[in-house]
Amino acid sequence: MATGGLKNILAKVVTEGVNEARARIFGHVLNPTGQRSPHKLLRNKLISDKVVEWYPHDTVKDDPLVMARREQERLSKLEMLKRRGKGPPKKGQGEQAAKRKKK
Repeated sequence: MATGGLKNILAKVVTEGVNEARARIFGHVLNPTGQRSPHKLLRNKLISDKVVEWYPHDTVKDDPLVMARREQERLSKLEMLKRRGKGPPKKGQGEQAAKRKKK
Protein backbone atom coordinates (compact mmCIF):
# COMPACT_ATOMS: atom_id res chain seq x y z
CA MET A 1 0.00 0.00 0.00
CA ALA A 2 2.74 2.43 0.89
CA THR A 3 4.49 2.01 -2.47
CA GLY A 4 1.31 2.75 -4.47
CA GLY A 5 0.79 5.97 -2.52
CA LEU A 6 4.44 6.91 -2.92
CA LYS A 7 4.25 6.32 -6.68
CA ASN A 8 1.22 8.58 -6.96
CA ILE A 9 2.89 11.33 -4.94
CA LEU A 10 6.08 11.11 -7.02
CA ALA A 11 4.10 11.13 -10.28
CA LYS A 12 2.21 14.22 -9.15
CA VAL A 13 5.40 16.05 -8.17
CA VAL A 14 7.11 15.16 -11.44
CA THR A 15 4.09 16.32 -13.44
CA GLU A 16 4.03 19.65 -11.59
CA GLY A 17 7.75 20.10 -12.20
CA VAL A 18 7.36 19.39 -15.90
CA ASN A 19 4.47 21.86 -16.12
CA GLU A 20 6.51 24.55 -14.36
CA ALA A 21 9.49 23.97 -16.66
CA ARG A 22 7.26 24.06 -19.75
CA ALA A 23 5.68 27.32 -18.59
CA ARG A 24 9.12 28.86 -18.00
CA ILE A 25 10.45 27.73 -21.38
CA PHE A 26 7.47 28.80 -23.48
CA GLY A 27 6.55 31.90 -21.47
CA HIS A 28 3.18 30.62 -20.29
CA VAL A 29 1.55 31.56 -17.01
CA LEU A 30 0.71 28.70 -14.68
CA ASN A 31 -2.81 28.68 -13.29
CA PRO A 32 -3.23 25.34 -11.52
CA THR A 33 -6.32 26.46 -9.58
CA GLY A 34 -8.13 27.60 -12.71
CA GLN A 35 -9.12 30.96 -11.27
CA ARG A 36 -9.84 33.89 -13.56
CA SER A 37 -6.76 35.90 -14.35
CA PRO A 38 -6.20 39.24 -16.11
CA HIS A 39 -3.07 37.85 -17.80
CA LYS A 40 -4.81 37.49 -21.17
CA LEU A 41 -5.83 41.16 -21.11
CA LEU A 42 -2.45 42.38 -19.90
CA ARG A 43 -0.69 40.43 -22.63
CA ASN A 44 -2.30 42.60 -25.33
CA LYS A 45 -0.50 45.63 -26.69
CA LEU A 46 -0.96 48.81 -24.71
CA ILE A 47 -2.21 51.71 -26.78
CA SER A 48 -1.90 55.19 -25.38
CA ASP A 49 0.01 58.36 -26.08
CA LYS A 50 2.75 57.52 -23.59
CA VAL A 51 3.30 54.07 -25.07
CA VAL A 52 3.30 55.44 -28.62
CA GLU A 53 5.88 58.05 -27.64
CA TRP A 54 8.06 55.42 -25.98
CA TYR A 55 8.50 53.18 -29.04
CA PRO A 56 10.42 54.46 -32.07
CA HIS A 57 8.64 55.18 -35.33
CA ASP A 58 8.44 52.52 -38.00
CA THR A 59 11.30 53.43 -40.31
CA VAL A 60 10.01 51.17 -43.07
CA LYS A 61 6.87 53.26 -43.57
CA ASP A 62 8.53 56.63 -42.94
CA ASP A 63 11.58 56.21 -45.18
CA PRO A 64 10.79 57.19 -48.79
CA LEU A 65 13.75 55.18 -50.10
CA VAL A 66 12.42 51.97 -48.58
CA MET A 67 8.93 52.66 -49.90
CA ALA A 68 10.29 53.43 -53.39
CA ARG A 69 12.29 50.18 -53.39
CA ARG A 70 9.21 48.20 -52.35
CA GLU A 71 7.13 49.87 -55.06
CA GLN A 72 9.84 49.10 -57.63
CA GLU A 73 9.89 45.45 -56.53
CA ARG A 74 6.11 45.30 -56.78
CA LEU A 75 6.13 46.76 -60.29
CA SER A 76 8.91 44.44 -61.48
CA LYS A 77 7.03 41.42 -60.10
CA LEU A 78 3.85 42.61 -61.82
CA GLU A 79 5.72 43.03 -65.10
CA MET A 80 7.13 39.52 -64.82
CA LEU A 81 3.64 38.11 -64.19
CA LYS A 82 2.24 40.01 -67.18
CA ARG A 83 4.95 38.55 -69.45
CA ARG A 84 3.89 35.06 -68.35
CA GLY A 85 0.22 35.94 -68.88
CA LYS A 86 -0.62 35.73 -65.16
CA GLY A 87 -1.16 39.46 -64.52
CA PRO A 88 -4.47 41.09 -63.66
CA PRO A 89 -6.93 41.57 -66.53
CA LYS A 90 -7.56 44.97 -68.05
CA LYS A 91 -10.45 46.93 -66.63
CA GLY A 92 -13.72 45.55 -68.01
CA GLN A 93 -12.15 42.24 -69.11
CA GLY A 94 -12.42 40.24 -65.86
CA GLU A 95 -14.80 37.50 -64.72
CA GLN A 96 -17.56 39.84 -63.56
CA ALA A 97 -17.54 41.72 -66.85
CA ALA A 98 -17.79 38.46 -68.76
CA LYS A 99 -20.79 37.40 -66.65
CA ARG A 100 -22.51 40.74 -67.30
CA LYS A 101 -21.99 40.41 -71.07
CA LYS A 102 -23.68 36.98 -71.11
CA LYS A 103 -26.91 38.32 -69.60
